[in-house]
Formats: sequence, C-alpha cells, structure tokens
Amino acid sequence: MVTRAPEQAGELVRELEKAGAEVLLLPTLDFAPPEDWRLLDEQLRKLEGFDALLLLSKNAVHYLFQRSRELGIKCQMLPPQRPFVAVVGPATAKAAEEAGIRVDYVAKSHTAESLVHELSQSVKGRKVLVPRSDRGDERLAVALRKAGADLTEVVAYRTVVPEVLDPQIAERVRRGELDAIVFASPSAYRNLSDAMGGKALADLSSRVDFAAIGPTTARALRDSGARVAIEANESSAAGLADAIAKHYRRQEVAADGAARNRE
Repeated sequence: MVTRAPEQAGELVRELEKAGAEVLLLPTLDFAPPEDWRLLDEQLRKLEGFDALLLLSKNAVHYLFQRSRELGIKCQMLPPQRPFVAVVGPATAKAAEEAGIRVDYVAKSHTAESLVHELSQSVKGRKVLVPRSDRGDERLAVALRKAGADLTEVVAYRTVVPEVLDPQIAERVRRGELDAIVFASPSAYRNLSDAMGGKALADLSSRVDFAAIGPTTARALRDSGARVAIEANESSAAGLADAIAKHYRRQEVAADGAARNRE
C-alpha cells in the first residue's frame, strides 16, 4: 500500500508494478497553498538579494514558482549564480529545470539533511532562503543557523489531511491484509497514525513490513515505536521500489534455502 498523495504517487506505483507488485493507494496526505501568501510574496520580490535558495521538495518548487508566475516574477531570469540554487535530489532538480530554473547543486545522498550538511561549510554569513512546508523539519533550520547562515524560512505550502480515507482499504490495513505499507514522509505516517491510533499502527508493523523512503522518514517511524523493515538507500521513488523488491527477493532466497535444508 502506497500512502503518497495522488499527484506524487505515479512513479512509485509504476516502479512497484514493474517489479510485479499489486499496489493499493491510500493517500494519507495532500497539499494546499499557504493560508496567507504575504510572507512568501515578500521574499519572492527580493529573491535576487539572497545568496542561496534551497529547494527541499518538488512541492516547494511547484508552489514557489507557481506563485512567482502569478506575481509576474520571472525566476528564469535570475542572474547567473545568484542566488545559488541547491536541491535535495534528482526529482526536485527535474521539477526545477522543467520550470526553467537552473540548478547549481544536487545533494549527494538525496536528503534534506545531506544537503544542509554538504553546504554547511559554504553558508556562513550567506543569506539563505528555504521555502518549505508548514510541517518542515526544524532541525534543518537549527543546522543551517549553527553553520552561520543568515536564514529566512517561509511557508510555501501546507501539508493537509485528506477529507476521507478509502474505508475499504483502511479496513484492510487494520486487519493487516497487506505485505507492506510504504511511507515517503513523516507526515504520511503521522496522518495514518492519527486515523488508526498510534499504538495500533505501531503494533501493526510487527505483522506488516513498513517501508521508508529514507533516513528522516525511517527515524520518524522508529520514534513512534514502529518497526521499519525496509529503508531505501536512495531517497527516490525508484530507490524505494528497488529496496522493496530486493527485500522480498531476499526473503524468497532464504525460504528456498530453508526448504532445501529440510529436504
């Protein structure tokens, strides 16, 4: 079962189905514009004054540049190397480039934590803009400020709970009638936890394999008491699907070996 928002689930679903999986969709989060655009608008109007722009998700790209177009601000015309544009991974880089924005740097490990760590030596005294979700990880801001960045954070979009969860699929989750549940963000897990009950969901992880897209999501699950059976080495849809496929291939090999030993 994939918990991603519909507009983000396509690549992951395709990769899983290519590997032979039957995929169920139960989106546990959705996205919406900020309740008030004024703070984001203020920063967009002085974008050229920043030394660095950090884009931590495709959603940040989407909402930032959609709003730029509405304001008549042509981000494609930013002067070379100012601001320096750094992104969290290849999917975010692709989204930015499709919007006509040059990308100067892509995090090597494709996580926000990696991006901040990799830039920590170069942000001291620099004006850094981070457009983010209203549920952004505060530890990233702490790390940037500790590295000496003159940081401006602004909410570019909100992470919201879908109005309704599919009751039939939700019931299959409660009964544990799945092999794996896939989480691509801490918010996806938190929202399902709120719907099912925190203890019930954590207990379910002893019978159903929980898969996390990367270390940030995996840590959030473990902090909530859940068992993480699968953690992608590459924080992308393809990396997550590959980690899931390899997990079950290893199980098949182990089962075959055990059967031969019994013979």
